[in-house]
Amino acid sequence: MDFLKSLTTAASGLKAQSSRMRLIAENIANADSATSTVGGQPYRRKIATFTQQVDRETGAALIEQGRVRRDTSPFRTKYDPGNPSANAQGEVAMPNVNGLIENMDMREAQRSYEANLNMVTATRRMVAKTLEILKA
Repeated sequence: MDFLKSLTTAASGLKAQSSRMRLIAENIANADSATSTVGGQPYRRKIATFTQQVDRETGAALIEQGRVRRDTSPFRTKYDPGNPSANAQGEVAMPNVNGLIENMDMREAQRSYEANLNMVTATRRMVAKTLEILKA
């Protein structure tokens, strides 16, 4: 078994899931931010994409964050006639961020991060056992 390959693959997974969690946190932080101008667009939800590559040096499969896409789903509206950015009907455009979806995505990213971390831990244990056996 190639320990370097497994560590490289797990490290790339850790990095990708970490950047995904940062993006989800940004979405959650902007979930209630309205536009400041009449007719302006509020924050648009961001979606992480991933690309797979092969490391030429080790031959390990790597995962990296690809381009960040914008969610094209329609914006939510909120009735707030006193808001300076409200339209003629008194509605304010709100971000297209759904807190439930973001929380589920965050949980999935956390689980993937944990799985990659467990892979690093298991590989480290196998390396330590191999060295123990070689010493004997």
